[in-house]
Amino acid sequence: MKEIYSLIFRYVLIVLAGLGNLTLFYSIFTPLTVYSSYWLFSFLGETFLFGNLILFNGVAINLVAACIAGSAYYLLFILVLSTANMSFSKRLKALVLCFVSLFVLNVIRILSMGLIIHTSYFSTIHLLFWYFLSIIFVVLIWFSTVKLLKIRSIPVVSDLVFLIKLSKSKHV
Repeated sequence: MKEIYSLIFRYVLIVLAGLGNLTLFYSIFTPLTVYSSYWLFSFLGETFLFGNLILFNGVAINLVAACIAGSAYYLLFILVLSTANMSFSKRLKALVLCFVSLFVLNVIRILSMGLIIHTSYFSTIHLLFWYFLSIIFVVLIWFSTVKLLKIRSIPVVSDLVFLIKLSKSKHV
C-alpha cells in the first residue's frame, strides 16, 4: 500500500509543478539565470542589467522564457519523479544533479551566444542550440544521472509494470 501512496503522491507533484505555465520553475530559475549570466558577462566587458535584459558591450541580450529553459527543468523533474523504486534521498540527489547540470550548461550557452552575437553565424548557431542541443542537454543530463546514481527503474514504465502486476494479483 505504501508503494501506491508514493506513486500517487509523485504523479500529483508532477501535475502540480506543471500548473500555471511552469511558474514554479520560471520563478526559481529566471532570477538565477539572469543574475548569473549578468555576473559572468560583467567580467568580460561593460555590462548593465535591466530586468531580464542584459546590455553587454552595447548589445542587448533579452533573456526570454525560452532562454531560461523552464520546460527542460520540468521534463527533468518529470523524469526523476516518474521513476519508481528510488529513496527520498536518491530522488533528491537526482533532482539536484539534474537541475544544477542544466543550470550550468544553460548559463554557459547564454554566455557563448552573447560572445558570438556580432558574428555572421550567430543565427545559425542560436537555432542549432534552440532545436537540437537543448534536447541533447536534457538527454545527456538524464543518462548521466541514471549512470552516476545507479538508477535501475525506467520512468513511467516501471510504475505501469507495478500497477499491472498489482491488478493481476488482486484478480487471482
